[in-house]
Amino acid sequence: MDISVEELTSVDKEVTLKAKREDLQEDFDKAYKKYKSQIQLPGFRPGKVPMGLVKKRFGKEIEQEEISNIVQKVFEKEVVPEYEPVGETEMLDFNWENDELEVKFKIGSKPEVEISDLSKIKVNKMVHDVTDDEVEEEVERTLEREGNWEIVDEPASKETQVIVDVISKNHGDEDKDQKIDLRKDEAEDFLKALKGKKAGDVVEMTIPHGDHEDDLEITIKKVQKLHKAELNEEVIKSQSNGEASNEDEFKSYIKSRMQEYYDQTAEDLFKNDVADALVEAHDFEVPETFVAQIQGSYVDQLKQKQGGELPEGFDAEQYKAGMKERAVREAKWSFISQKLQETFEDIEIKPEDIDEHLAGQAAQYGMPTDQLKQYYAQQPQMLEQLRSSIRENKVFDILQDKVAISEMDKDKYRELQEKKDKKNK
Repeated sequence: MDISVEELTSVDKEVTLKAKREDLQEDFDKAYKKYKSQIQLPGFRPGKVPMGLVKKRFGKEIEQEEISNIVQKVFEKEVVPEYEPVGETEMLDFNWENDELEVKFKIGSKPEVEISDLSKIKVNKMVHDVTDDEVEEEVERTLEREGNWEIVDEPASKETQVIVDVISKNHGDEDKDQKIDLRKDEAEDFLKALKGKKAGDVVEMTIPHGDHEDDLEITIKKVQKLHKAELNEEVIKSQSNGEASNEDEFKSYIKSRMQEYYDQTAEDLFKNDVADALVEAHDFEVPETFVAQIQGSYVDQLKQKQGGELPEGFDAEQYKAGMKERAVREAKWSFISQKLQETFEDIEIKPEDIDEHLAGQAAQYGMPTDQLKQYYAQQPQMLEQLRSSIRENKVFDILQDKVAISEMDKDKYRELQEKKDKKNK
């Protein structure tokens, strides 16, 4: 079989396989013999159907199947070892006419990545120590969540929640028993319209709705005020999973959990920011087939979140097109990460690394570590994903000592992120 390769880009190739019938005849003959022994037709004993009849009745299907098998074998034995494709191979054309075969594939190859001077990579990192005031605010939120709303004979105000029926005059639809918490910033327009009104009052107002305005008729059914829970022993124990028994212990528990949250958030944000910075600092092409594979994974993830079924009328191709930029970024980071793993020392995965990771997961899921180990032992693919995740975490640990980090408080970090997001829109 003749194999030719056309360079489409530095990382994309078109592979063409060509053959004539005489090149394939030996494989066809073997396939005919195999199927002849299996085919049963009325009037013939099993395996005794004349070869001429086999070819006449089933020849086209047998040859098509054998061609597929041949192409797959040639691809795996000759193309894969030579070009080491990355991403999912794309079939461009499959033509078997006039005793001539021509098959075209699109494959991707691993790009050459030269890591630049890491000390010149600048990354912001959020650093935040939880304050006592933040702890007090979280305690208040906890007491609000554990409290209950009570109906009051008062007008609506900034301290209330209202239960309303809403009629859209533009669309004619009605939403009954809608809760509007007038304490929240996003309810500002409703507060202006409903403030001072009591149960039974009907109010008309206009609100923005997409590219137009919506005229609403709102009937107030109830005005409610929040009755917060008391910080008693029962609330303390239930909200701390039994780890605290008094107010001081509870606040200490809250502070430690909040600090864990901020530390983990800072770590996750740093990983994302340093990956973005490295992608921006390295300009190279990535295989289209690899990008397409990542785009397909986004659709699979969405499908999984939707319980295994995509929404009716969902346009998967349009969705993937909208995720193209993100997929290219992820593809670039994948190759950069691989190069860093080859470059850095001490990236080897040790048994204790896996044990430590599984122990953390087991604690998170509330299950015995040995049980989780047994589960991973039965899932080789998931175990390899775990090893890959650990390797990448080691890369990030080393990068913290290699890149130039500018530490800043959470408010400054958020301000810069908002500016960055606006700039990218």
